[in-house]
Amino acid sequence: MADLPSDYVFHLPRSWLGAGGSGVLPFYERLSDGLRRRGMSVVHVPLDRDVVMAHVASDTAFHVVNHGRFQDPRVLNAGIAYIYPFWNMDPLGIRAFSSIADQPFRPGQIDADAARPFFRRLRKRLVGGRTSRYPQPDLASVVPEDCIAVFMQSEAHRNVGETRHLTPWQMIETCVATGQPVVVKPHPRDETPETLARLNRMAKAHLNLTVSAANIHDILATAARVVTINSAVGVEAYLHRKPVVLCGQADFHHIADVARSVDALADLLSRDPKPRAYAKYIHWYFAQMCLSTTEPDLTGRFLDRVAAALE
Repeated sequence: MADLPSDYVFHLPRSWLGAGGSGVLPFYERLSDGLRRRGMSVVHVPLDRDVVMAHVASDTAFHVVNHGRFQDPRVLNAGIAYIYPFWNMDPLGIRAFSSIADQPFRPGQIDADAARPFFRRLRKRLVGGRTSRYPQPDLASVVPEDCIAVFMQSEAHRNVGETRHLTPWQMIETCVATGQPVVVKPHPRDETPETLARLNRMAKAHLNLTVSAANIHDILATAARVVTINSAVGVEAYLHRKPVVLCGQADFHHIADVARSVDALADLLSRDPKPRAYAKYIHWYFAQMCLSTTEPDLTGRFLDRVAAALE
């Protein structure tokens, strides 16, 4: 790797940096320390999206942008990949915009002996611990058996509207029309009076619709299938080995069905889901496609990404 850049610039939120800042996350600290131990220069600068590309053009360093969607041979975009401690480090973007979406998933090439314990460990931490990205109720809740679970996302989040194929209301109405029990969990960031009022009106009009604030894992445990735009709950559903229908752009679509229209969603819901290689996929996505804060060779794997970007 003698021809790799010797200088690295990490564009990080201003609130993390300097006196009084909340502090740089361990992922960036470990990566920065690892690069410095290899004799490389690392600087952390406040993230200003308006000048990132001008900064890149003004030097010969390699740049890492937190929550970026910048494309240049000397830029990688970084962000937590749904589940901590795993991170995207990607030439296109993070999560729904990452290049993982275009990578082929070939179950036959995944080592099952490595995948199974990896899957079990992650399942034990999240499913066994009943934890998720957002705080969840501790008390267990009764959820209708074999329901279609619909997980809403915050409409205030720009990327949701940008990446969706269907609105949440189209998703809910299509699921309810099947006649099967439907459980809808509002997003904790979108529990506005308007959203809750509309959901309650729908629940009164449809006896098979339940609006629930239950723990995500209580819902997933009993669901027959999961419908979402591209929420991280789709990945958590994989840990429950539950079939997922995505109604938006996602980089974890490989073992899901994707509905790009109301008719397509209705058609998918009328069919029995196919078996999926859940353990192999979770290992492929997180252990192979992402970087982990805790992995021993974090720096080496990062430099492999740098080399690939510069090819």
